[in-house]
Amino acid sequence: MAKKTVHVVPRDGSWAVKTAGASRAAKVTSTQADAIERGRQIAVNNNTELIVHRKDGTIRSKDSYGDDPFPPRDTEQ
Repeated sequence: MAKKTVHVVPRDGSWAVKTAGASRAAKVTSTQADAIERGRQIAVNNNTELIVHRKDGTIRSKDSYGDDPFPPRDTEQ
């Protein structure tokens, strides 16, 4: 079974941590930083990827916490 990606997405003025395919958010926070922290914990525990979105829904960043044999070069500053 494929591992589910964890997303940090905007939700009605707050931020939600949601696993791909889930009908409900794992956590809803008031700040994006809190949501990223919780999303990172979930992604590390599940050895999967964390994708953080901006307020407009576009992707802000991606981090992989799995065992990737060919990890991408990190271009974020």
